[in-house]
Amino acid sequence: HPLSEPQELCPVLSVPEHLQPCVVFQAVFNLLIPDHAADAFSPPRPSPGSRWDALVERLLGGLGRWDAEHFLFIAERGYLLEHNCAFLPLFPLSLRALGWLLPWPVELQPRSRLLLSAALLNALLSALAAAALLGLGRAVLRHRRQAFLAALLFSLSPAGVFMAAAYSESMFAFLAFSAMWQLEQGQSWLGGLLFSLASGARANGLVNAGFFLYSRGKRFALQLQVGSASRRKLLCLCKQVLSLASSAALMCAGIFLPFALFQYYAYVRFCGPGTGLGQAIPEPLLQLARDKGYRVAGVGGDKPPWCSQRFPVVYSYIQDTYWNVGFLRYFELRQIPNFLLALPVTLLGSWAAWTYVSTNPRHCLTLGLERSKSEEKGKARDGFCGPAAFVYVVHATALLVFGFFCMHVQVLTRFLACSSPILYWFPAHLLQEHEPLLWSTGTDNPTSGKPLLGKSPSSCGKGTLDNPIVRLLLNWRFMTPLSKSILGFFLGYWLLGLILHCNFLPWT
Repeated sequence: HPLSEPQELCPVLSVPEHLQPCVVFQAVFNLLIPDHAADAFSPPRPSPGSRWDALVERLLGGLGRWDAEHFLFIAERGYLLEHNCAFLPLFPLSLRALGWLLPWPVELQPRSRLLLSAALLNALLSALAAAALLGLGRAVLRHRRQAFLAALLFSLSPAGVFMAAAYSESMFAFLAFSAMWQLEQGQSWLGGLLFSLASGARANGLVNAGFFLYSRGKRFALQLQVGSASRRKLLCLCKQVLSLASSAALMCAGIFLPFALFQYYAYVRFCGPGTGLGQAIPEPLLQLARDKGYRVAGVGGDKPPWCSQRFPVVYSYIQDTYWNVGFLRYFELRQIPNFLLALPVTLLGSWAAWTYVSTNPRHCLTLGLERSKSEEKGKARDGFCGPAAFVYVVHATALLVFGFFCMHVQVLTRFLACSSPILYWFPAHLLQEHEPLLWSTGTDNPTSGKPLLGKSPSSCGKGTLDNPIVRLLLNWRFMTPLSKSILGFFLGYWLLGLILHCNFLPWT
């Protein structure tokens, strides 16, 4: 079983340990740095009802900034406001379920319960996402050490603050990586179910249908190449095509279903007649809606313009109307700082695509559908540049191009960090190939002969546990400039995210 080795699995499953400093640091920074008066969604809420509510807000309030306000509001009150519909329901529904089902030892207000639920849920999902990334890496890369290193890099994700905050990033990473892993193991229906759940957490989960389509198409293409002449008869070929098309259509429909159902729910909520809410709306919330121009469900007025579209999709309308998301709309001089913020992940993603294409030009030109001689002999290249990574490189590149030209570019780092394993596989590949400290299994620096730090006792297994990331960080001055740049990017964004995001300052 790909997760059976305790010596490697233990530090990966201890990924939530990186959320502990996240929680501690965000609490410290939130106390030391005054919140910025950002023009962000901030619904009115009552003052802390007890000292326990005040304590939760003081300790975890930094996890409820920016878009987390939307998720917490939806979990507490549902989709009252039109622009809340940009946030899909799986994560807030999970928060609501935890918040009301867990046996809290003290009486807490809804927001306090939801903040605690978000911290607990994301700690669990982050660990499961790391384990899924480890299993996926071993299946695709077929290079155990590189897969292990990539899973450890996940614990230092540049989007670490979003993995801990009340965002859907941890949930989506877990569902997406798990679905990819199941698909690699031949569990198509389980993978499809997980992909379907992922599309109920984030809209870019719809793109994951491409993995299933490519998997089916590749299997069919390889069967044609190895099949005998009798198998290529027209009747047999037609049966295979029909079977492929029907299963692909059914699976893609399942992946698109949660998103489509939510669009229908929004249509009934905001466009249908008699959309009474059956609940009282606080006057401060109605006043906020009037001041900001928010459309409230069940309140009289003209129907939203998107209700009259042939295919009413509230998600694209909100992105266009409320956040001005669209092709090249962010290409303005005043957005240069945000482009600089996205520069590291843009360079890293572009470098990964170029490295793979230049290493496997024929494989890329044939879309990975041609069986190479090395694959036939069972000697295919292992690691990041192996043939199995092709579809993941295409997926990451497509997300990178779309995000760079069509989205608010500063979100590109967390957009890729929770969606694509390439952001962790490629840095692991670079470290493995170019960092001498990782080449030696001994305790001496191969370049200077000096003793290396990084061997520490662990309760996870017998003897000592070698965590290569910890070893590199403890021997920082011996690392190559490339390794320092990679780990500097991961650690720098991890820390800056805690400082800035938790105080309503602009971040990714």
